[in-house]
Amino acid sequence: MSPPVIESARLRMRPLSVDDAEAMHVVYSDEEAMRYWSHPALGSLEESRAELTKKTASSDWRAWAITLKGDDTAIGQLAAHEKRQGKVIEIGYALARPLWGQGYAREAVSRLLDLLFREEGNRRVFADTDPDNTGSNSLLESLGFVREGVLRGEWETHLGVRDSFIWGLLAEEWTAR
Repeated sequence: MSPPVIESARLRMRPLSVDDAEAMHVVYSDEEAMRYWSHPALGSLEESRAELTKKTASSDWRAWAITLKGDDTAIGQLAAHEKRQGKVIEIGYALARPLWGQGYAREAVSRLLDLLFREEGNRRVFADTDPDNTGSNSLLESLGFVREGVLRGEWETHLGVRDSFIWGLLAEEWTAR
């Protein structure tokens, strides 16, 4: 299912495309931006194009390019996946590092949560983060997510075996904000 275009005050989120490879290579090739992903930073534009080909061909995840209103260049991405039947959704996101700290990730994820809860009627959204990813953990907590647990030794990544924080948010918690 192709994701709908969604907008917020400063952002427009449209379906992610292989045509976004050059813009997303800014994120995918950045060691700091990719530190807590399941794979290391990508070394070439061709690798970024292959990553986007895989992401956009997947029927499991809906993926959006985050763009600034009035500029269709991707500055990051959002993703949502129905993890379990029954309206339980996992989300993920990434933003170009030069734009960190300006509220764009918060704005994009907030608008995604509005779509998932208010428009689609999902009952639970969760995210899986590395315990050392302070930026992402702070963002989720500020949006009302509750850290529900730690999965020890959950992921084997380019950083080695890593634990995982599980963050959860229920529809009634989001809509009560």
